Amino acid sequence: MNAIGLDTEKSKELADKLSDLLANYSVLYQNVRGYHWNLEGDKFFELHVKFEELYNDLILKIDAIAERIRTLGFASEYRFTEYLKLSEIKESSQATDGRNSVKEILEAFKILLIKQREILDLSDKINDEGTNSLMSDYIREQEILVWMYSAFLN
Repeated sequence: MNAIGLDTEKSKELADKLSDLLANYSVLYQNVRGYHWNLEGDKFFELHVKFEELYNDLILKIDAIAERIRTLGFASEYRFTEYLKLSEIKESSQATDGRNSVKEILEAFKILLIKQREILDLSDKINDEGTNSLMSDYIREQEILVWMYSAFLN
């Protein structure tokens, strides 16, 4: 058992999945910063604010995920080169087209939601309420954002 009363081996599996999630969040965060900084076009004022809201939210989630990994008893990766190796979300090659940025955000949310549901399933199986609660909150929040960003595109 680890320091919080969870099976150490199963906690390692969970920490590995959280590390993968951390990498994906970190790449998305940097993409959204790029969208915010480089946006051009008629929706500039609207999207500039929304992208700032999003990256401010993402940085809080990144911190919480890294701290959860530490709480489970494992080291949190911090090197961006490692994030790029792990992340399914890739660095964006564009940052000026707002509609395309929103499409990339929606694709990233799909990836995050799938990963978070996998983590939620595992954390439930090992009775890790801390991780379970975190993932439930993130899923609920992101499903709403998917609806809102999709409505923007329509």
